[in-house]
Amino acid sequence: MKGKITLKDINRLAIPALISGISEPILSITDTAVVGNIDIHGTESLAAVGIVGAFISMLIWVFGQTRSAISTIVSQYLGADKIDEVKNLPAQAIFIVTALSILIILLTYPFASAIFKLYNASDLILSYSVDYYKIRVFGFPFALYTLAVFGTFRGLQNTFYPMVIAITGTIVNIILDFALVYGIEGLIEPMRIKGAAYASMFAQFVMAVMSTYFLLRKTEIPLRLSFPFNKEIKSFMLMILNLFVRTLALNVTLYYASAFSTSYGKQYIAAYTIAINMWFLAAFVIDGYSSAGNIMSGRLFGARDYSSLVKLSNKLIVYALILGSIMAVIGLAFYKPLGTVFSKDPEVLNAFNDVFWIVCIMQPFCAIAFIFDGIYKGLGRMKDLRNVVLFATFIVFIPLVFLFDSKDMKLHGIFTAITFWIVARGIPLILKFRKIFIPLAQNP
Repeated sequence: MKGKITLKDINRLAIPALISGISEPILSITDTAVVGNIDIHGTESLAAVGIVGAFISMLIWVFGQTRSAISTIVSQYLGADKIDEVKNLPAQAIFIVTALSILIILLTYPFASAIFKLYNASDLILSYSVDYYKIRVFGFPFALYTLAVFGTFRGLQNTFYPMVIAITGTIVNIILDFALVYGIEGLIEPMRIKGAAYASMFAQFVMAVMSTYFLLRKTEIPLRLSFPFNKEIKSFMLMILNLFVRTLALNVTLYYASAFSTSYGKQYIAAYTIAINMWFLAAFVIDGYSSAGNIMSGRLFGARDYSSLVKLSNKLIVYALILGSIMAVIGLAFYKPLGTVFSKDPEVLNAFNDVFWIVCIMQPFCAIAFIFDGIYKGLGRMKDLRNVVLFATFIVFIPLVFLFDSKDMKLHGIFTAITFWIVARGIPLILKFRKIFIPLAQNP
């Protein structure tokens, strides 16, 4: 890894990671597009998918941080040429996260109605939200298991097999969405919103099975649980704790955005659902390069190659700005057609078209913030990530979103506050990274 960092090196990891990373938002977007066009109560169904999607995403982001922690430790040990010392860590991490996922199901399933009332869901939207969640939540353990395996592959500098798994899961989900939601004449009765939940759950099961197969066949990492715990388990749990707090703060932002949108009326939560899914899609496209930063920075840090680490960060800033600008241009170029893919309701489309330009113009800022998230995860500096998101959420986003709500800015206020939130996340990370690692690169 010492020496010149090339675009080819970065793309070798980033492009498969990009394709892999967009699987989750594509699953959500497929549900959104298919459900939004249901002939009976389509808008209410779309709103329910948006509310439950926000909650499920929170759970996956909070408890799926094992991927980053495993990737960090494995990549650093790989860079230090000591990979044998952590071979039993992934199985132990998977055991911990799977046990937690089952506990989450037991704690949330009986209280689904109360949970979604906190999102201001009521009447038919609440009923649909509960129906959708009580099926889709059983895919949660499979999703966390798959993310943990993906983290192992990333630590080994391999993003190809996660890409294959993610593509397969996405294809399975899309096929089942159309078959189960709309039905197949003479074979399957239309299941509507419940069909979308079954499609997502089964796709996550398929991905978990494939993850097991590739990990056992293509690596030397065992899945057999062994004790005592690895010496890095304490570092692993500390990383998870910091990322847990960070992700809770991230989801405070998403909770308030979703709750305020719901309070404005069903057309606003439906429009917000479309816009935030477009935001997630762009974020996960950018996440391919964030993943490359995560994977490569961990290995370079483990090898103490600080000069190459700084070069990598400089290149990724340039690529982030280019990629973010491309995403913005694509969004603006296909501005109005995008909304009609998800809904034909004129009120929903008007609300969406009124704010989607904000989602587009924030993309370069998102790209830089997300890429430095990845670099810091590779370095194992989870405490810094925790602190910057706490600041961005509680000092920047929440005061702004309440201020904009008081001025009746509705979705304009929500997405403007998200833009400031993103800027407050990215700038401190860049400044601190350069302060620490430029001197180290100059004095190896």
